[in-house]
Amino acid sequence: MTTQAAERSGPGRSRPGPDDDDRESPETPRERVNRRWNEIMQETRVAQTGVQILFGFLLSVAFTQHFRDLGTFAHVVYVITVVLGALATASLIAPVSLHRFLSGQRMKDEMVEVAHRLMMCGMVLMALTIGCTLLLILHVVVPGLLSELLAGAVMLWFALSWYALPLWLRRRAARRPDGEDTA
Repeated sequence: MTTQAAERSGPGRSRPGPDDDDRESPETPRERVNRRWNEIMQETRVAQTGVQILFGFLLSVAFTQHFRDLGTFAHVVYVITVVLGALATASLIAPVSLHRFLSGQRMKDEMVEVAHRLMMCGMVLMALTIGCTLLLILHVVVPGLLSELLAGAVMLWFALSWYALPLWLRRRAARRPDGEDTA
C-alpha cells in the first residue's frame, strides 16, 4: 500500500485494493455531511448574489416615472414578481440563518437536508422571478403576444437546463451498473 493510500484509509474506511490508487477512498458519514454542507454554502453564495441583485432592481422599478404609466397587466405582473423575489431571497438566505441558529447543536445532518430543500425551493422561486421580470420588461418593449412567447421560451429553457437535465443525468447514472466508472 502506498503512503497516500495508507493515509487515506482510516477508521470507518475500507482499505484500498491494488487497483484503487487513482480512486478517492470512501467518505465517512461525518466527512460526507461536512462536504455536503460546504457545497450547499458555496451554492448559496452564488444564488444569493443573483437573487439579491434582481430583487434590488425590482424594488426600484416602482419608483420610476415610466412605472406609473404602465397598465394593470404590468402592475399585476410586477406585484407577483416582487413577491416571488422576496420569497426566493428568503429561501436562499435561510440556510445561513439555519446555520447561525443551529451551529454547535450536532444537527448537521438535519441542517444539510433542510438547507437542500430550501435551496431547491429558492431556485424554483428565483427561476419564476426571472421569468416574471423578463415578462414585465418584454411587455413594455415588445408588442403583443411576442412578449409572452419569448418569456415562455426562456422559462422552458430554465426548466430544461435547471431541472430536466439534472434529473435526466441522475436517472442515467442510476441505471449504470455498479462499479462502472465513466471517467
